[in-house]
Amino acid sequence: MQFVEPRPARPLSIRMTPLIDVVFILLVFFMLTTRLLPLDRLEIATTERSDSVVTAAEPTPTVRILSGQRLEWNQTTYSLNALGAALQNKDITRINVISMPDASVNDFTLVMSTMNEWGIEPNWMREKPTGARP
Repeated sequence: MQFVEPRPARPLSIRMTPLIDVVFILLVFFMLTTRLLPLDRLEIATTERSDSVVTAAEPTPTVRILSGQRLEWNQTTYSLNALGAALQNKDITRINVISMPDASVNDFTLVMSTMNEWGIEPNWMREKPTGARP
């Protein structure tokens, strides 16, 4: 004998209001417990670099990174050490570096890090495809 008739089955819906409340509480919790960098420890360089002014008589030399750790400068191919010595002999402290398509990532990172170690600032430039507008 059944005293109460069973209710018809209906799909349960997900109630979004409690879920949004929980997300909001978590957001507030993480915002309040996050440690931010103290402002008195920020390092800000306020001096201008003396070599930032480039004259038209001294253009920055461009070095191309070829495959196999070879480098091209002034239509001459160098090894990494030979190019570093040649640049240091001419007192060059800044170069533009262009990576050719056949150069590997290892060649690129090796050249960039070695130039930094020698006190030469490398600036990477993207190779423009042939026929592209300047």
